[in-house]
Amino acid sequence: MGVGIVRKIPPGVGPKRPQVVVLFGATGDLSRRKLLPGLFHITGVGFIPGCRIIGVSLDELDTAGFRQFAREAVDQFSTRKIDEADWAAFAETLDYVPLAQGAGALRAAVERAEQALGEGCRRLHYLSVPPAAALSAVRMLAEAGLVEGSQIIMEKPFGTDLESAVALNTKLHEVFSERQIFRIDHFLGKEPAQNILAFRFGNGLFEPIWNRNFIDHVQIDVPETLGLGKRSAFYEATGAYRDMVVTHLFQILGFMAMEPPTALAPAPISEEKNKVFRSMVPLDPKDVVRGQYVGYRSEEGVEPESDTETFIALKCFIDNWRWAGVPFFLRTGKRLAEGQRIISIAFREPPKSMFPQGSGVGAQGPDHLTFDLADASKMSLSFYGKRPGPGMRLDKLSMQFAMHDTGMIGDVLEAYERLILDAMRGDHTLFTTAEGIERLWEVSTPVLQAPPPVRLYPTGSWGPKSIHQLIAPHAWRLPFERAWRDPNSVGS
Repeated sequence: MGVGIVRKIPPGVGPKRPQVVVLFGATGDLSRRKLLPGLFHITGVGFIPGCRIIGVSLDELDTAGFRQFAREAVDQFSTRKIDEADWAAFAETLDYVPLAQGAGALRAAVERAEQALGEGCRRLHYLSVPPAAALSAVRMLAEAGLVEGSQIIMEKPFGTDLESAVALNTKLHEVFSERQIFRIDHFLGKEPAQNILAFRFGNGLFEPIWNRNFIDHVQIDVPETLGLGKRSAFYEATGAYRDMVVTHLFQILGFMAMEPPTALAPAPISEEKNKVFRSMVPLDPKDVVRGQYVGYRSEEGVEPESDTETFIALKCFIDNWRWAGVPFFLRTGKRLAEGQRIISIAFREPPKSMFPQGSGVGAQGPDHLTFDLADASKMSLSFYGKRPGPGMRLDKLSMQFAMHDTGMIGDVLEAYERLILDAMRGDHTLFTTAEGIERLWEVSTPVLQAPPPVRLYPTGSWGPKSIHQLIAPHAWRLPFERAWRDPNSVGS
């Protein structure tokens, strides 16, 4: 088979039943970049026992036009080799219904797909649409009679504040039960995010020190070099905080800070993550820096006097026994110096130094454990060690691991591929609950009601200068003083 490397499919990765996927927003950017290439891969390598995909969008295409759109998307964005026989088989699974044709046409298309797959198939509805269009898509599914026995994936943001999140969940629950709803966060679908659970709970070395007694502070840092692209209308109504913090960075914080679950199963993991959110102290606007890159107001579709933030940095606390007093620093923004996704855990420094003055101990900050949340897992543990030669001079050293070192990089699923398979199986482990998202909007309320002023920052920088006062007496881990080592380089 030409799509990726054929391996025996591990049990429990994919669903046991054939799937009918109804993809709203099928001609949108997310569908083009991630969803169609991802579905092509996971169906081609056999993760799904049978699949039919029905695209739905405003565009007046026919099925042939949608297949052409999908082929162009796969050609442009698939990271794997495309075999023509695999593509021909995938193209046969694609159908299309223009939104204007209504619920009856959608129902007929689903019935055709189910007849082709045979008895026992399940439905997965993916709403890759703007938040304003989500409820109309839900109503269309209800009108078409496609709710029973189905799962539904919702894209972020889930509301814009506590009131709107509660209202959205109430409307959703009128049609779908909570167990049918999968609120997607592609950050949690990444291999490194899940590796945090394995790292913490699979190793006796780290779990005993994963608390306030040994950890000084934590940074979750997701700078982006990208600008708005064609998302100015969305971004003007959303901003960096709503776009990234509630739906991504807080979710990563929940994974990192949770207590050991009673079992590695969806319900216990969701409960422990929600306990973290319940323990979060409401944000203080004084602990938040909002920024806007110079030139944002000149972007097409942006108000000339806009105070929408394109950058956010904040300090928050978790008021429980494990984390009391440990600050968590979060940062993200557009048009910054680098594109990175890291969690960096700073350990407490020794209470007393026996080393002579000038030895170098402490000169490069505390020891750090760093997770790189890019698609291929990397992690680094930094520490002080003696410099070879006479005397006692210490240098900062590091031990690093990269998934490339294992030879299993080809087994890594992209985030959306993993999450689609999980939703098909009904596995909520990596998804957000109504309770969790509403609590996060609750702790956000002080900042949303009294946001600090927006400060300008130049493109290609690391944000407004006041971020250094926010984190003092500590320092931001990014930019790295030492780059990740290249495992293929000589002497690494």
